[in-house]
Amino acid sequence: MKLKPLADRVVLKMTEAEETTKSGIILTASAKEKPSIAEVIEVGPGGLCDGKEIVMTVKKGDKVITSKYSGTEVKCGGEEYVVVRQSDILAIVED
Repeated sequence: MKLKPLADRVVLKMTEAEETTKSGIILTASAKEKPSIAEVIEVGPGGLCDGKEIVMTVKKGDKVITSKYSGTEVKCGGEEYVVVRQSDILAIVED
């Protein structure tokens, strides 16, 4: 099964939260924050949304930072994804 987003939506796979800090402190599950960095898995076609022309600026494979509690969580093929609007993506992470 494959997810194909519509309009200005983007399918993301969230990255795992770090289990240790830079200083070596191991974090418990309750101390970890929800990660906000994700990989773009699929991108919708854009087009007209709410009367405005939407041009998709993210592409498959990009690493992005999202709003903390944005999107809808879905399971597909045993994997967990988040579907967000492009406007919920705050930045593209460049290496």
